[in-house]
Amino acid sequence: MNIQPRLQILLALLVVAFFSTTVSAADFDRAAIETLLAQATKEHQADLRRKDLRNLDLSGLDFRHADLWGADLRNANFSNSNLSGLILDLTVMSNINLSGANLSNSSIFGVHMGGANLSNANLSGSRFIANLDRANLSNANISNANWGVDMKNQPMGLMRVSLNHANLSGANLTNANLNRALLRLANLSNSTLKNTVFAHSDMTGANLTGADLSGADLSGCNLESTDFSNSDLQGTRFAGVKNKSQLKGLDSSKHIDSAIFE
Repeated sequence: MNIQPRLQILLALLVVAFFSTTVSAADFDRAAIETLLAQATKEHQADLRRKDLRNLDLSGLDFRHADLWGADLRNANFSNSNLSGLILDLTVMSNINLSGANLSNSSIFGVHMGGANLSNANLSGSRFIANLDRANLSNANISNANWGVDMKNQPMGLMRVSLNHANLSGANLTNANLNRALLRLANLSNSTLKNTVFAHSDMTGANLTGADLSGADLSGCNLESTDFSNSDLQGTRFAGVKNKSQLKGLDSSKHIDSAIFE
């Protein structure tokens, strides 16, 4: 009796079993993560560093005592979850759902979030240097956030937040810093931009119709084809713009006489 084929089959089955066990041990489902979070404290955080959490439904969970640094969160659902104060630098977050999530005072640096859903999210006080192109940030709270470039800390060259084609309609960016941001063709219609710093940003083709730009700083910005129709420009600074005719929709803007052109 030739036992060689049987040995080969047995060996193959053992290999499959080994790798199946390894994969299941490395991955988490929602129930396992809920258990980890329930046991976590500020001093002993749930260790989710560099873990693969792709495609999981983690909505409504409290991650404040979790370490998610470097985790793979692609296509995961974190809607209405609490991630306040977390350091999420170098995570992978493309197509993530963070709608209604609390990311106040969080840090997201060096992350690609293209197509992410951050609608109605709380991003107040956060620090983002990330790619948010085509992301949905409609009605998000981005007040007091620092998404601007730190010119003193650029060892790898100029890194900035990118919001090209992003939807920021109805968002609140009061007192936020977005200096040198990329906002080409971004939708900021009906947003609150009181005292927001956009200095030296590229806002080519951006939609600012109906936005409240009271006290906002647009000094040195690229404003080609940017639409200011029905916007409030009380005390808005346009340093570097010598020809008002370059700006679209000024004839319907409010408080244009108090805008500061230099």
